[in-house]
Amino acid sequence: MGLCFRNKTILAPMVRVGTLPMRLLALEYGADLVYCEELVDLKMLQCKRVVNEVLQTVDYVAPTERVVFQTCEKERDRVVFQMGTADAERALAVAKLVEEDVAAIDVNMGCPKEYSTKGGMGAALLSRPEKIEEILKTLVSGISKPVTCKIRILPSLEETIRLVKLIEGTGVSAVAVHGRKKEERPQHPVHCDVIRAISEAVSIPVIANGGSQEIIKEFEDIEKFRSVTGASSVMVARAAMWNPSVFRKEGHLNLEEIMRDYIKLALQYDNHYTNTKYCLCQMLRDQLESPMGKRLHAAQSTEDICEVFGMSLLYESLKESWESRKTSLAVEELKNSTQEDEVDEADPSVTRMAIRFERKEYPGKITPKMLLLEWSRREKLPQPVYQTVQRPRDRFFRSLVTVDEKKYQSTMWDKSKKLAEQTAAVVCLRTLGITDGKLNESESELVRKRKRELQGPVEDNGCPPAEALSKKLHQNCDNKDCPEEL
Repeated sequence: MGLCFRNKTILAPMVRVGTLPMRLLALEYGADLVYCEELVDLKMLQCKRVVNEVLQTVDYVAPTERVVFQTCEKERDRVVFQMGTADAERALAVAKLVEEDVAAIDVNMGCPKEYSTKGGMGAALLSRPEKIEEILKTLVSGISKPVTCKIRILPSLEETIRLVKLIEGTGVSAVAVHGRKKEERPQHPVHCDVIRAISEAVSIPVIANGGSQEIIKEFEDIEKFRSVTGASSVMVARAAMWNPSVFRKEGHLNLEEIMRDYIKLALQYDNHYTNTKYCLCQMLRDQLESPMGKRLHAAQSTEDICEVFGMSLLYESLKESWESRKTSLAVEELKNSTQEDEVDEADPSVTRMAIRFERKEYPGKITPKMLLLEWSRREKLPQPVYQTVQRPRDRFFRSLVTVDEKKYQSTMWDKSKKLAEQTAAVVCLRTLGITDGKLNESESELVRKRKRELQGPVEDNGCPPAEALSKKLHQNCDNKDCPEEL
């Protein structure tokens, strides 16, 4: 069982193009599978999975609040998540993060762009077959979804076939072959003969890629490219970007109709206007100097774009719908939050304050946790013990600290475990009447002492003063669960 890559037409990953609205449009017009744009493993590992109730999507959100990857139920069984990676364990961690929301996982081993190759990813992997084998075997054995990869051809046919046979041996479900070498660009001819030789040399499905510039103009050309390469299926990139209706068996649609269909999806999923504008400009291509093209080029918002295409009423209607949905969800969340907090805050033995630790309000090397630990030692008390919980609905954190058998906690939630612990320390210090080290507040002797230690000489172990202090505090800590970063 699993996703079949034979006899498929696929919208290929393209930088800035493989966003949700474009993928859904391709599926609507007849594509069988869609790939997201290549996403770097390190960036994905920083993301938090968030269910967006307003848009009915699943968003992977970076710490900066930027949505890095977005998907929805409509494409769940037909979207392939493509990543850039040079490390097997990181690749597996990303795959496990997203596998329940996608149909398959792909590793891009063909991207020739510097942002990819300088990190050892993309086409840089083509010269490291042992690394390719390690990454793919780790993924195949580590997740339940199909695994594929995309490569470019090597300098010789023999080298290329040797590599593809190695890839086949890892257990992947398919391999996509861009029929150009890593130094070649779209203006260079695609090597259909090499893709054919690869297709004949292995038993796994081979996905032919690279035919947009010279071969694929109409739907019938997709089969023509598949036939001449002997491949199992075809991946279409630029041709689909220029005209997504290339997937329609009935033929191309009018360009303006295609653009309107795309805008409807971009509005429905709140696509950022810069990406919407970029995709529309790619569709217009040689018509960018037309009156419509000039107005589109001047657009500075989604509202401006809708005005160009006479879709302002739809924009306003969706905007009102979003606001109504947001209000409804906010009321529901407030109700649930109040109920949760009432249960959680029923313990009268816990001292609580509506306080949140803000990193920018404190000196760089002095933290409330550090000061509370120092105070506890001076008072000959056991060191503070932190208990942190995570709220399921939004994955925020709240910590409770116990000092001298008394408990302290904020009524507010934080984005990370570290911040929540610092917040709890602030509540304790302020309850005890001890300065917590906040900037612009009068310094206590404890803060002055800590500053003197931080400015002192380098320790014998060669650590800078602040690092040495942190190590010393941790070494003296008798709590096995105490994090090193205080």
